[in-house]
Amino acid sequence: MNILVTGGAGFIGSHLVDGLIERGHRVRILDSLVGQVHGDTVPEFLNKDAEFIKADVCDAGAVAKALDGIEVIYHEAAEVGVGQSMYEIVRYVKANDLGTAVLLEEIIKRPTQFKKLVVASSMSIYGEGAYSCDSCNETVYPQLRGNEQLDAHEWELKCEDCDSTLKPVGTSEIKPLFPTSVYAVSKQDQEQYCICVGRAYKIPTVALRYFNVYGTRQALSNPYTGVCAIFSARLLNNQSPVIFEDGGQTRDFVHVSDIVQANLLALESDKANYQAINIGTGRPISVKEIAQMLAKGLGKDIEPEIVGKYREGDIRHCISDIAKAKKLLGYEPKVHLEEGLFGLLDWVKNQNADDHVAAATEELAMRQLVK
Repeated sequence: MNILVTGGAGFIGSHLVDGLIERGHRVRILDSLVGQVHGDTVPEFLNKDAEFIKADVCDAGAVAKALDGIEVIYHEAAEVGVGQSMYEIVRYVKANDLGTAVLLEEIIKRPTQFKKLVVASSMSIYGEGAYSCDSCNETVYPQLRGNEQLDAHEWELKCEDCDSTLKPVGTSEIKPLFPTSVYAVSKQDQEQYCICVGRAYKIPTVALRYFNVYGTRQALSNPYTGVCAIFSARLLNNQSPVIFEDGGQTRDFVHVSDIVQANLLALESDKANYQAINIGTGRPISVKEIAQMLAKGLGKDIEPEIVGKYREGDIRHCISDIAKAKKLLGYEPKVHLEEGLFGLLDWVKNQNADDHVAAATEELAMRQLVK
């Protein structure tokens, strides 16, 4: 098939391009090469068998040209950065919301041309994950912890009815959405724009809600990227990874190859059309443990710096329930965290990384987003 990947020069997009070409598809990339991520150069890892168009997804003319002859679209293009999105609001809304709107308007000018649209969504749209209260014997969906609780360093969530500490459980797609950053709101918008327009114009559309993706090619010098890359950059510069709260917050880290697997399955199956689906592993790990594993893997005797502060909008726990992905896509995560981190660190050891974490944290603090 002839396939367009927006954001195809990025971390996830480039791996997806490789996976599609390996399957025999003809791939075209549309990417603006954002300086914060790429430094304004075409990445060396970009697949030479893909056609590359350097252009902004907000440029309707460029998008129209990129869609010529295309049968399938993977919409990966987005500005990524939870904290940064809270003060560069126009930048994030333009790239993520307007960019998706431009793409969809060009698609619906010739809707019968397209066989599938797959859009990258995010676990961030959930806000806090799902929890259970053992005392009340029920699943609960709390919103953000209050500032009074966080100022007292009471990090775990409590049941509103009995005040028991809540236990994190797998977050399924039925959980009410409560995005807590501009980035998260824009990802929710991308997902819902695509599904509703796809349904209206009978273009089979799937939204994949990525959990915490890690792997090679993530921009190590970008202080707003994924936590594995941020911690690796600190360690490469012999600095401690900076961890907010107490380090006990847990996430679901999924290897980029499993993200590619899910995207390929979404193309091959019709069962998930017009659905939003979690893509993760279902296995929790604390942020402190990740920092320690990365330090050990890089041979650095450096403990994380646990600052005891919190960032506005941060959540405590969110782990994926992947039952729907298994049922509709036949998805099964294949890369265990230890194996995936080994491969990541083997790549990291040969990279140079500028450490901008302190400056990024200071920027957030100046705007009263760190307390």
